[in-house]
Amino acid sequence: MILKLTALALTALTLLPSGAHLFELPGKIDLEQDAYFTVQGIYAGWALFIVPIAGAIVANIALYVAERRRGGGAAGYALVAASLIVVSLGVFFGFVFPGNQATANWTAAPDGWQALRRAWEYGHATNAAILFAALLATGRALIGRETTAGRAT
Repeated sequence: MILKLTALALTALTLLPSGAHLFELPGKIDLEQDAYFTVQGIYAGWALFIVPIAGAIVANIALYVAERRRGGGAAGYALVAASLIVVSLGVFFGFVFPGNQATANWTAAPDGWQALRRAWEYGHATNAAILFAALLATGRALIGRETTAGRAT
């Protein structure tokens, strides 16, 4: 039971930053440079989210292994969740991180910063969808396989 709750909690935590960015996007995407760079300062320290991200990957893989050993029919969903979280890291390093690097974490405005902003914002929005799917996959793994009586195992 502890493993299941840990996988669920850590997977939910992975969604928080991207979900916040998704809901902030409409209010931020068209800000002028000075305002945008000021707002970006609120994300100082968010790199620590790597801890629950790494933990969610490990916990979902452990859940997959544990459920497979028990013969749980929904075990594969935990592996899907772990895979989706890894995919979100690919999106982060492909679209978000380059903007952080090129702008020194949004403290310096290089030429073309607007394109970096778009990639940064939409990269996070994409990750919100991916990580929501990962959360649903973890939830499905916890439900277990349906029996003919309609009860989860």
